[in-house]
Amino acid sequence: MAQEVVNSDEVVLGEEIDHVRLITLNRPRHLNVISSKVVSLLAEYLEKWEKDDKAELVIIKGSGRAFSAGGDLKMFYDGRNSKDSCLEVAYRMYWLGYHIHTYKKTQVALVHGISMGGGASLMVPMKFSVVTEKTVFATPEASIGFHTDCGFSYILSHLPGHLGEFFALTGARLNGKELVAAGLATHFVPLEKLSDLEKCLISLNSGDENAVKAAIEEFAMEVQPDEESVLNKQSLIDECFSKDTVAEIIKSFEAESTKEGNGWIGPVLKGLKRSSPTGLRITLRSIREGRKQTLPESLKKEFRLTINILRAIISEDVYEGIRALTIDKDNAPKWNPPSLDNVGDEKIDQVFQLFEEDLELQIPEKEEHRWDGKYENSPYASLKVTD
Repeated sequence: MAQEVVNSDEVVLGEEIDHVRLITLNRPRHLNVISSKVVSLLAEYLEKWEKDDKAELVIIKGSGRAFSAGGDLKMFYDGRNSKDSCLEVAYRMYWLGYHIHTYKKTQVALVHGISMGGGASLMVPMKFSVVTEKTVFATPEASIGFHTDCGFSYILSHLPGHLGEFFALTGARLNGKELVAAGLATHFVPLEKLSDLEKCLISLNSGDENAVKAAIEEFAMEVQPDEESVLNKQSLIDECFSKDTVAEIIKSFEAESTKEGNGWIGPVLKGLKRSSPTGLRITLRSIREGRKQTLPESLKKEFRLTINILRAIISEDVYEGIRALTIDKDNAPKWNPPSLDNVGDEKIDQVFQLFEEDLELQIPEKEEHRWDGKYENSPYASLKVTD
């Protein structure tokens, strides 16, 4: 088979092996976090291969011990004093998110290790997503003053009951078995068999969905969540996380924590109370809106939220959260406002405010123009040139 490999020092590797295309996220020392360059290369490969009749199957994996830990938080922090320094990468990521969800070729994600936030947006929407006993998923953005993004305000809100609110607000982790049970992954394959599965899929040399599914099932195991899994606590989660406000959710959750057999709630509750009040309020509203939105509507909303949060129009919590977690690593953020009582509805409304139509994320409505709406054709690109 003909094999074309790009520069192995690149942050995303693209290989063309007859009818198979292989993407490797290649920042192992940084847990394959998603930078501006990563997003640009992913978009370039995926558009090229969707339009290439010879390309039938696209496989994506991460190098090292992680799939992807999500967005590059240092990139956001370093840009805090430069106007809209991360607008381009946010625009490109959410625009790409739509194309990943609606991709025309068969995709398989081979996911080991950490798959969090934006990194998981390269896993969950795939036709086939394969996880292992080492896979760890979470959407912990609210805890640092951000919001559940990259399509997850849509994805999580469509989980059964109020699991969406629970995972978005608490950043609770799911393992491989739980991901399959929750419908966020399609197959569980033991890590020791993952490289053999990859070789098998490359040898299959086909994008036929039934053939790909059968190949994966040769390696897959039937799994169930462990007895203590949060997925087995859904009635309690629904009772608490269906409440109207974050404050009421915490109060209800706190009441349940005192009951026999609910010792698991303590650490989760502690994390919830330490999270950014502003981030929690934005996230709850976003998840609730996502339940009634289409995917494009959710992505457009998430783009607005991201830009307004990074512009710090109501709070600088996101930068304080990143500082405490990854810069100074003191894990002692000083939130402003410091409590839920001080985060007014009118402030939250500001973050959700619509942009002028041409400044919204441009998601193509017509199939024949599905790769239109790129950042470079948006007003933001020309504004950047004139700044």
